[in-house]
Amino acid sequence: MSDSDDSRAPVVGDPAEPPLLLDDQFCFTLYAASRAVTGVYRPLLDEVGLTYPQYLVMLALWQHGTAPVKDLVTALQLDYGTLTPLIKRLETHGLLKRQRRADDERVVEVALTPEGAALRRRISNVPVAIGDAMGLTPEEIRTAQDLLRRLTANATRRPADATRRPAGAEPSGTAS
Repeated sequence: MSDSDDSRAPVVGDPAEPPLLLDDQFCFTLYAASRAVTGVYRPLLDEVGLTYPQYLVMLALWQHGTAPVKDLVTALQLDYGTLTPLIKRLETHGLLKRQRRADDERVVEVALTPEGAALRRRISNVPVAIGDAMGLTPEEIRTAQDLLRRLTANATRRPADATRRPAGAEPSGTAS
């Protein structure tokens, strides 16, 4: 494309509209931070054969012990279609087992195996290594967690139709 072909030039935006700059978008900041943090976990978890989502399942089980799949769905904020394959892979690796509750066979519970319980000791250094990699003080980490928990609660409780603005309505801030 030549410089003189203005009809094909990319549309930068209407000067009357606020610019949509990638680095100004809150959603991109969250996305980039999430990918960066997950990237720090990867080599630490590779040493024990876990993916980051599998690690989250194990954390929930180390905290709560035996848990119904439904409770794990809630705790991890995942859907059944995402959680079930994670559980199956962890079961294949001998870290947990699924069983139906004796008093209600409709309920599938997930329990740690002895190998799954022992894994906790093998990766006890992970939270410290992650904390060091973040370069934040414990207070800054708590503040960030509090803000992100509030953001999550606000975003999940907001009805989908409330997030739609009529054409021409003023935005309340850069929260894309």
